[in-house]
Amino acid sequence: MATSRIVQFVAVVALVFLGWAVGRAQTSAPAFELLVEAPTGETTITCVKGCELVWVERGVNVKAKPTLTFSYQCNVGRCLSGRVGGWLSK
Repeated sequence: MATSRIVQFVAVVALVFLGWAVGRAQTSAPAFELLVEAPTGETTITCVKGCELVWVERGVNVKAKPTLTFSYQCNVGRCLSGRVGGWLSK
């Protein structure tokens, strides 16, 4: 009977750890997105308060580091659009 309880306890701990690890491995979605239409040259987008920005035009890059200021470079006449995702900072 005691061995059964120990096995159950170990199984519960393992499942909780597995759920935590899977949850931490997922990338969070942006809290908001900005759509930018830019002329030739550099456009700078700045988060004034309470947020962080990252380029998300082709999806969320898990290696990208959110920052307060984001520069968007366009070298072809006029760029149609670019998406910048934002996360609320805590």
